[in-house]
Amino acid sequence: MKGETSWISHCFDDMPKEVGGLDSFSELIDEGNKETTAVSVDLILPDDLLERILAFLPVASIFRAGSVCRRWHEIVSSKRFLWNFSNVLSQKPWYFMFTSSDEPVGYAYDPILRKWYGIELPCIQTPNWFIASSCGLVCFMDNDSRSELHVCNPVTKHCKKLEDPPGPKFPDYSALSISVNRTSHNYTVSVVKSKQVPGNFFQWDLSIHIYDSETRMWATSLTEVLTGWRGGDESVICDGILYFLIYSTGGGTPENRHGLVTYSLSGRSSPLLRSFIPVPGPLSCGRLMNLKEKLVVVGGMGKQDRPDIIKGIGIWVLEGRNWNEVARMPHKYFQGFGELDDVFASSGTDDLIYIQSYGAPALLVFDMNQKLWKWAQKCPVSKKFPLQLFTGFCFEPRLEFAP
Repeated sequence: MKGETSWISHCFDDMPKEVGGLDSFSELIDEGNKETTAVSVDLILPDDLLERILAFLPVASIFRAGSVCRRWHEIVSSKRFLWNFSNVLSQKPWYFMFTSSDEPVGYAYDPILRKWYGIELPCIQTPNWFIASSCGLVCFMDNDSRSELHVCNPVTKHCKKLEDPPGPKFPDYSALSISVNRTSHNYTVSVVKSKQVPGNFFQWDLSIHIYDSETRMWATSLTEVLTGWRGGDESVICDGILYFLIYSTGGGTPENRHGLVTYSLSGRSSPLLRSFIPVPGPLSCGRLMNLKEKLVVVGGMGKQDRPDIIKGIGIWVLEGRNWNEVARMPHKYFQGFGELDDVFASSGTDDLIYIQSYGAPALLVFDMNQKLWKWAQKCPVSKKFPLQLFTGFCFEPRLEFAP
């Protein structure tokens, strides 16, 4: 299928166990049946220099390089190569789009090569699980008990199941986030649980639970009763601060239906509502993300007469306690989605933000550095029935991170 490249399982024999097996890419398109000729410079380059050169390739090209010859295979499988690769500043984040409402199957989009790859995600059982990512790791949490959590590297397929978090089982709302330390490779997972106080719709029990990969233990960092507000399903960790959205239970005006609260992971915090930050305007469907340790929110702006219908989508970055508007989606791109209701999928990392309508496989990319909007290459899947839904998440493809 045009635009699709398959991901075929091929384990590198010499790959260190702590990193997990790698898969090689097999190009099904664009390359045709072209003959491959040996690169003469390969005969004169020493291994250490060749390692440094290969480390700057896109991840998909590294997999292909490992299939060129035995020497390249051994190089990209070595610990020293992974060390060189870890010094590459970043890989542009990929976007994984689910193409089924029942099965966790889909395609991953590579913005560098502008191609889609068919890959299989480990651990996750259905697309409606909670998903958070940081650096090269992705965290999945089931949508039933909210107690089954896995951390994995979707590129190497290395996966780890975490112990069940503390706190109430089957909370009404949960928010998941993960933060990976690029230097130590340790990571922190947070789960914010919100459960209605029995018989009182205006009061909600809220608790924050933190997992530390270094100690391999959970800790309940905060328990609090909120009046007039409840937690939701949006949270993110930026520079040691946990941010999450709360929602009014008092039936307020559209201007104050949502709010942002913060919690420091390094020490005690004041009561949550003291850190309350109003969201930028009458926000609908706010999505939080960490872009280079800056908190960014992508949100829809509802129509005056139909607040459930989005008239536009904006991007803001938090500076101190104030919001700085970065961009608004141009109308021509907004029209490309068709009419949106009050929900859509959006996630981002590094300099890229992905936005996707639940009702179509169209994917829009915004570059924060260049302030540039661009459609992704068409996903190799089409909508098969009117109620088919599409969603997804982004992650940074890395080889050196393991849970």
